[in-house]
Amino acid sequence: MGLTTKKQKGIIFPKIFALSITIFIASIGFAFISTFWSVYLESFVHNNAVVGLISALFALISFCSFFLITPIIEKYDKAKTFAFSMFVIAVSYFIFAITSNFYLFLGVAVLATFFHTLRITSFGIIIKDKSPRNKLSRNEGLMYTLLNVAWLIGPLVAGTLSKYLKINIIFGLSGIFVLISSIYFLFLKISEKKTRKRVDKNMIKLFFDFFKDKERKLTYFLGGGVDCWWSLIYIFIPLYILEKGLDISYVGYFLFAVTIPLISLSYFFSKLAGKIGFKKIFRTGFFIAFLAALISFFVANIYIILFILVLASIGLAMLEAPTEAHFFDTLKGKEDLRFYGPYNTTIDVNNFVSRSIAGLILLFLPFKFVFLFFSISMLGFSILSSRIKNINESKRK
Repeated sequence: MGLTTKKQKGIIFPKIFALSITIFIASIGFAFISTFWSVYLESFVHNNAVVGLISALFALISFCSFFLITPIIEKYDKAKTFAFSMFVIAVSYFIFAITSNFYLFLGVAVLATFFHTLRITSFGIIIKDKSPRNKLSRNEGLMYTLLNVAWLIGPLVAGTLSKYLKINIIFGLSGIFVLISSIYFLFLKISEKKTRKRVDKNMIKLFFDFFKDKERKLTYFLGGGVDCWWSLIYIFIPLYILEKGLDISYVGYFLFAVTIPLISLSYFFSKLAGKIGFKKIFRTGFFIAFLAALISFFVANIYIILFILVLASIGLAMLEAPTEAHFFDTLKGKEDLRFYGPYNTTIDVNNFVSRSIAGLILLFLPFKFVFLFFSISMLGFSILSSRIKNINESKRK
């Protein structure tokens, strides 16, 4: 497929496709890491609840980082910031591959967490700025489709390799993919020097400025709902699979299957959201996740539970790209430079809350109550979706 691929109803922007390839390559590496992240942590602490709480701590660190990076995002070239962040992340993964010291691992993980926030924010703004406003949800859908292809390939390959290689070797391979992605990005020669003359240094004021707008409040809380769900899938379900006595390779195969509905449907639902508005799409997507988690609470068979969670990804396909596109659609002018970083803290708020509560549940109750907690959470997000402004991109010029 060339960079000027034509569709019947328009042309997919060459830069958007090229940028999507960048994140596709990197996401294979991210998927390798995420497939066995909770299993790797468990090998150090030997306690599922502690794994959840440590993961929540990383979410808290990431939350703080999104505010610390705002002046950097406002002041510096976003393309250079993204490339440098990717390089640091790649080096961090190489260190994971060679260290057996838990405290060194934690220190490097904190550093990688900070640069992940830079990576997410700088890349998101680049995508937004390279997209016309009436095509933003479509372009976000293209990016997330290719991203999800990577998350399809990554867990499958990682699960297969786990039969022959140690987890730390797989982490080293992750670093190679991220490094290749950063080199490819540099060859694209993307220039993104959009800056603000005034740089925000008062992070507390910035946080309160963000929440002055009612619609931004709603997009903030809804935007992290997807990440709340992925905490269940990527942190707790791998532990549950091993707890039930299945081989570690099943973790990779499950995460592979979870991604299939995302690849098949993300682009379709992103285009649909642009045509009919976001409200119905969000409400339905979260409700599907609610039903899946609720049914899993009452089911004992591990294979049936895994199948239900795979089907739940149909609902997540309605949410991933449209939630970010909806946020950008509520902004004006250069507000993205100020508010995209604070907006992304919703990822960490939801990760922190969901992982902390689920971790505490595991200290006192059987695992099935984790499903009950996530089902209640998804129902809450579905109800909240009814309050958003139903922006329709197709009516824009």
